Amino acid sequence: MLKTPIETLKDREHLAEQGGGADRIQKQHQAGKLTARERVDLLLDSGSFVELDKFVTHRCTDFGMDSNKFYGDGVVTGYGTINGRKVCLYSQDFTVFGGALSGAHASKICKVMDLAIKTGVPVIGLSDSGGARIQEGVESLGGYAEIFWRNVQASGVIPQISLILGPCAGGAVYSPAITDFIAMVEGSSYMFVTGPDVIKTVTHEEVSKEDLGGADAHAEKSGVCQIVYPDERAMFEGVRRLMDFLPLNNLDQAPRVKCNDPIDRLCSNIDKVLPDVSIKPYDIRGVIEDVVDDGDFLEIHKGYAQNIVVGFSRLAGQTVGIVGNQPAHLAGCLDIAASTKAARFIRYCDAFNIPIVSFVDVPGFLPGTSQEYGGIIKHGAKLLYAYAEATVPKLTIITRKAYGGAYDVMASKHIRADVNLAYPDAEIAVMGADGAINILYRKEMLEAEKNKTVEATRAKLVAEYKEKFANPYKAAELGYIDEVIEPKFTRMRLIQALSLLEGKREAGPKRKHGNIPL
Repeated sequence: MLKTPIETLKDREHLAEQGGGADRIQKQHQAGKLTARERVDLLLDSGSFVELDKFVTHRCTDFGMDSNKFYGDGVVTGYGTINGRKVCLYSQDFTVFGGALSGAHASKICKVMDLAIKTGVPVIGLSDSGGARIQEGVESLGGYAEIFWRNVQASGVIPQISLILGPCAGGAVYSPAITDFIAMVEGSSYMFVTGPDVIKTVTHEEVSKEDLGGADAHAEKSGVCQIVYPDERAMFEGVRRLMDFLPLNNLDQAPRVKCNDPIDRLCSNIDKVLPDVSIKPYDIRGVIEDVVDDGDFLEIHKGYAQNIVVGFSRLAGQTVGIVGNQPAHLAGCLDIAASTKAARFIRYCDAFNIPIVSFVDVPGFLPGTSQEYGGIIKHGAKLLYAYAEATVPKLTIITRKAYGGAYDVMASKHIRADVNLAYPDAEIAVMGADGAINILYRKEMLEAEKNKTVEATRAKLVAEYKEKFANPYKAAELGYIDEVIEPKFTRMRLIQALSLLEGKREAGPKRKHGNIPL
């Protein structure tokens, strides 16, 4: 008996949904990994997924591939919603050819990326692939390049999020590298340009996949990965939370949420967080969480460059990007890693209309030959460039120290921050008192050595210097600080400033693009 067209459709759909078959699905589960479709179902709102190109197959006829085809060709693509807001996505299927990318596979990804750009919605890529499909040769390589090109075209236009859920090796790593956020899973996600076997052959180094390209390696050492999750389910919950802070595209505004935290609430914990002695460390997160709505702060890049903290939060229901020097690590000094980490985050916020709030406590740039030889001048300039380039509302609070060039770089009035505030015990100067008196009062100190009064003389000169320079009032007199405030009023002042700056318009000189010091 002939099947009806509807029955034929259902049979084909069922076959497509089996991926590489029951045995391969079982192996995927045994490895502690979900299938491509299970991942889509967990990430998106229930019942919202609309699949595209379900019946696509590869076009390769070499190496017996013409008799080895699967519907979908190793990637599930389509669109749906996250918390009611539209997204496009693709999810690579490791049960089909190990998720290897073919020309047809790449075409499916390119098609959904084009759709995302055209409709102005974020694109999320779920990567679980052995790399290029060797049987297809240059067609597979061309497919990767087509994806890379689209990543660049989408950059700063729509949010791009990469979820690494298995291997991601060779040229495949460059697509996630261009996207805005990369998330990985502990113990099952790997990214590297060349794997352990190749490294052993070429350089004779022996290294495991985990040490070379695992989640911790990229979250803490290379800085490639922004967020790490313990398992896939936690990742999908985390990404849904991240999406709640982001606009759909560069012409959209980030979603506002109802705020039950009073706008005029006093920040009662900041004084408890800030030490009485200016050289004692403290956790800047304590200040941030006391200021933002309900203490809710989504930190990004937590394990990397811990001397600076970045992430998303809200003030009066409005998404803001937070940047804060972290005195609990390297005294909050800026170094190469911190500069590049913060610069990239600032540029993301600026591209997507997210105001930037900077909490400043910085004694300067980290000294040392490794920093100078590593290019701290160039990398520190990235942070300066990012702040100066940004046209979104920029609010700055100096909580304690702001010394030297680091004062300029950290969203000072001079690089066009809109509102600059400082606490009464803030110290704004070229350098700290101990270093300054060695230069300013060299003769006096030499005389004190002769008279054996070094300690008393130093104490007197330090006190005089601090009284004159280590405070916010000289800067306030010059208009570099708009207001010196009590810490308890921080939340209220920031929200008032954001309200004023809601309609901010700022146009720079016409140009194709600047030349950031890469």
